[in-house]
Amino acid sequence: MGECSGIERQLVERAADACRLDEVVAWASVNSGSTNLQGLATMAELLAARLSVLPGTLALRDPEPVSALDASGVDRELVHGKHLHLVVRPGAPQQLLLTGHMDTVYGADHPFQEVREMPDGRVNGPGVADMKGGLAVMIAALQAFEQHPGAASTGYEVVINSDEEVGSGSSAPLIAAAARGKLAALTYEPSALPDGTLAGARPGSGNFSFDIRGRSAHAGRNPEDGRNAVTAAAELALGLEALRRDGLAVNVARLDGGSPNNVVPDRAILRVNLRPRTPALEAAARDGIAAAVRHVAAARDVKINTHGGFGRPPKPLDAAALRLFALVEQAGRDLGQHITHKDSGGVCDGNNIAACGVPVVDTMGVRGGAIHSEEEYLIPQSLGERAGLSALVLARLSDGAL
Repeated sequence: MGECSGIERQLVERAADACRLDEVVAWASVNSGSTNLQGLATMAELLAARLSVLPGTLALRDPEPVSALDASGVDRELVHGKHLHLVVRPGAPQQLLLTGHMDTVYGADHPFQEVREMPDGRVNGPGVADMKGGLAVMIAALQAFEQHPGAASTGYEVVINSDEEVGSGSSAPLIAAAARGKLAALTYEPSALPDGTLAGARPGSGNFSFDIRGRSAHAGRNPEDGRNAVTAAAELALGLEALRRDGLAVNVARLDGGSPNNVVPDRAILRVNLRPRTPALEAAARDGIAAAVRHVAAARDVKINTHGGFGRPPKPLDAAALRLFALVEQAGRDLGQHITHKDSGGVCDGNNIAACGVPVVDTMGVRGGAIHSEEEYLIPQSLGERAGLSALVLARLSDGAL
């Protein structure tokens, strides 16, 4: 180790020892896809048992109501699991936030369910990197930090939500409340690259569904009396795609609708994702969406209902965020870990935390890769590495380094 004190070295070693691969394997063997309520409940029980080594008050929080348009245009409430919320020393002068998620992108019916060791020593399994390995890192770091002298003057909240992979709609209010008044935040998504590189700036993300209602008619006898919702949706898709520019990505993702060939279709649902790099581009995208909807509705004589919005604000790096990144990267150097950061095209709960005015490093989890695929893997030695890194960062935050 580099410029670590004796107390810091002991802290790092305790954190590394507390972070176990067998625990990650056991958690990854429990399917906790975002819609698998039973699996999420099981995962919450396992995590609650692990969090019991920490002081404070632990509670299960009910999800906030969230709805979405189905393929027929009906606004239906979505079901989500409960969220874990730990509050430790809320009266302490310094307050931190740590977040993670228990859900994965692999549903109960997904073929990818098994954990296996690969010939090169990596571990392949659903959620091993994203982010059950990260949860193990976070809890081990906190367990070690509780023995550090600075812990007495530092409080923290932990939020482990059940819906991050589907946008955190039902947990966003909880995260925003937990972020209030915090000095800094750490989130345990896997590193941006297998070498441990952190994700820096992130774009925002908005998911929109457009419910387009036309008028049906006979395709041969009186097509002029109809108003084709599918062609209106296609024109809207092209209009929204035309909003794309440097710093604003637009993905037309899905079109539901249609009718028999002899009927002018009167209903279509268009789904689009937009990712602005800055708040100004988000505002421009909002204006562009509204203008495109007005144009198509008037030109095609159809009604268009817009559902959804920007659930993840852009996360540029301001001065406070850069100071936190510098602290983490210096801690890495002192541990012999070469850590840098680079901008990412992905989004996560770090976006929401940064929007609350709290500096956040959101890739404090394990080194691994191929997330959201059946090739997802964890580099086992990174469990101890990253747990030690987090423990050292927590100690230095408690000592006023930020």
